[in-house]
Amino acid sequence: MTSGFERRLSQLQTAEARAALRNIRHGIEKESLRVDRNGKLAQTPHPEAFGPAMTHPAITTDFSEALLELITPVDPSIESSLETLDLIHRQVCESLDEELLWAASMPCPLQNDEHIPVARYGDSNTAKMKTVYRLGLGERYGRRMQTIAGIHYNFSLPDELWPLLGMDNQGSLKANRTEAYFRLIRNFRRYSWLLIYLLGAAPAVCGSFIRGRDHQLSEIAPHSFGQTFATSLRMGDLGYQSNAQSQLNICYNTLDNYVNTLKQAISTPHPEYQKLGVKRDGSHIQLNDGLLQIENEFYSPIRPKRVTASGETPLGALKRDGVEYIEVRCIDVNPEHPLGIDADSCYFLDAFLLYCLLQDSPLCDDKDNRSQRDNLLSVVNQGRQPSLMLSDKGNSRELGTWAEELLSGIAGCADLLDSANDCAHYSSALKQKQLHLQHPDMLPSAKLIAEMQQRQISWFELALERSESHFDHFKSRPLNAQEKQAAGAVRDEALEKWRAVEAQSSGSFDDHLRDYYKQYDAL
Repeated sequence: MTSGFERRLSQLQTAEARAALRNIRHGIEKESLRVDRNGKLAQTPHPEAFGPAMTHPAITTDFSEALLELITPVDPSIESSLETLDLIHRQVCESLDEELLWAASMPCPLQNDEHIPVARYGDSNTAKMKTVYRLGLGERYGRRMQTIAGIHYNFSLPDELWPLLGMDNQGSLKANRTEAYFRLIRNFRRYSWLLIYLLGAAPAVCGSFIRGRDHQLSEIAPHSFGQTFATSLRMGDLGYQSNAQSQLNICYNTLDNYVNTLKQAISTPHPEYQKLGVKRDGSHIQLNDGLLQIENEFYSPIRPKRVTASGETPLGALKRDGVEYIEVRCIDVNPEHPLGIDADSCYFLDAFLLYCLLQDSPLCDDKDNRSQRDNLLSVVNQGRQPSLMLSDKGNSRELGTWAEELLSGIAGCADLLDSANDCAHYSSALKQKQLHLQHPDMLPSAKLIAEMQQRQISWFELALERSESHFDHFKSRPLNAQEKQAAGAVRDEALEKWRAVEAQSSGSFDDHLRDYYKQYDAL
């Protein structure tokens, strides 16, 4: 009997489908801490040379003034996306004289929270909301956790592809697309441990990061803590996890399930956050006292997304027009690559995501969600341990055997994408990952730990070396006149937009917040 995966894969073998597959769209968001030449977190404000962080399309900030986020536009070409990301890095490094971009996900040595400056965006109500949200994150989880950097990989299929899959000929394009993306998301959550294993590049952390925290780490190199077989501490209990969020059971079975469970988390007060209070000495320290302030606070390895209108909530945008693209959030900044990610990883991600889309995807319950989380944490902490066992539909299964099976299935998607794009990039990237599975010492996490131990250097020393090397790589290729002119035009346009937002803002911040949260009542 033909499986659902085989049937869907065969439906994409036509010339029409292959033409559509050439228009898979990508976007990369790469976070990097600014540090001084000694590797200490920058205390300087977001450089004026970049333009306003709030309105610049390519250079903004995440949690901290010192945490840059570099964003590429939507592009069907992986090569072009990486070239654009390279250009943005060159632009940034050209404006930095006494600072570097930290080349790893796990941060540089950190002092107390007051030495981690929260991002500022201006005096408009919209700008204040962005800053207060970040103040709230600091209050709830501590600012150290918010200095962890990552790479977000945005992925979407062209609309002309959905009818070719024939999922529900009676349904609308919006319904078909949204249903398919949620199928992808459920499978992604089942198999995301494979990405953590193959791409994880955060196996250690500086001792300052765990100062005063409970942990199960040991000193694996000078002043560096981790676990022998760890892959990505960023994705574990030290990173974007929390006791409060462990209570969340966000449902990905349908769009309505997803919207309703997240809405409930935003609107339900949480005792710990009620104790904090929304204001302190008359100033906001968080947006609300709910389990989540807004949707973005939910730390998930993948999100369904849609571009929002001005002032619109992300859930409102999804409810209005369904899922537009998905955002993969579990990719570490790899210190080995100047951009933090290489082309092979992107090609593999495309094939992996297409596999998740085409596979049958049973609905999940709370037991499934717990199993998926347990698998992910096992691979985070012990992924390279020989014969590590995971849970597959309630049965124990060896990681290596399961990974081989998944990579074998992904091969069909890689071959299809190669054929559609008249190349061999996808199958070549897959073969690289198969080789890494057979030789775990070639995994990014293993190579980083081996280098620290062989050279007897710390995580800090290794990351600082890479940061200096990557900075020189970008600095050695200054912008030409045309690139400078284009960068200046984008900066000037961003400044005009920011000034317009500042000028148009009216009313009190409390009223602005009340009106924003009213939108959830209508969902």
